[in-house]
Amino acid sequence: MNKKNGLSRYRRLKLVEAFCADLTASQSAALLGLNRNTVNRYYRLFRARIHAHQLSLKEKMAGSVEVDESYFGPARPRGQYAPRKRGRGSSKQPVFGILERDGRVFTEIVPDVKKKTLQRIIRGQVALDATIISDGWQAYNGLVDVGYDAHLRLTKYYDGPTRFADGDVHINGIEAFWSFTKRRLAKFNGVSKNFELHLKECEWRWRKDRDTLKRELWLLLVKSLPKYLRWRH
Repeated sequence: MNKKNGLSRYRRLKLVEAFCADLTASQSAALLGLNRNTVNRYYRLFRARIHAHQLSLKEKMAGSVEVDESYFGPARPRGQYAPRKRGRGSSKQPVFGILERDGRVFTEIVPDVKKKTLQRIIRGQVALDATIISDGWQAYNGLVDVGYDAHLRLTKYYDGPTRFADGDVHINGIEAFWSFTKRRLAKFNGVSKNFELHLKECEWRWRKDRDTLKRELWLLLVKSLPKYLRWRH
């Protein structure tokens, strides 16, 4: 037992396993016989380290790169009875996403989905020799003019949401990520004060199996904690 850390190495490892299995703090506390506040404290530590790790990734995305925006939160604010809105024009929180095919995904909470906002992020995250694939939203206009090799767009009916893929011209990858993220966040009551931590956690979890998650998280914890808290003890 490490007195300063509060839990034995065995229990810490079990907490890592439970976290990587995507169990909630309540589920982990019941399974491991721990106080829920203790589990929450460790989960916050895990998420903070994952968040820092995701933000530290500086290599720009290359190859075929999909971009898209999505919206999180209730369809209408509590207590209001206006018609429900989806997507642009709703009261939901916009999030911009970039996915490198067969690679990683990047997300950022944004104040709006205007051209200046989205293209600033694209220029910061995507290599100029990449092929960018998007829908027809006007914010993506002019990407080739600012130096990108290629920009391919989906077409869709002007009066409906149906998108038409043409071979490799699709954004199925980033849309699958949005679906995965929204299903996960439903367990944590959607958008909350910890929304960004959960969002970065979804980036980190994307397309990884449980064993890979466990190895990566353990390594992050061993490298990041002060010496007296080192998890190898």
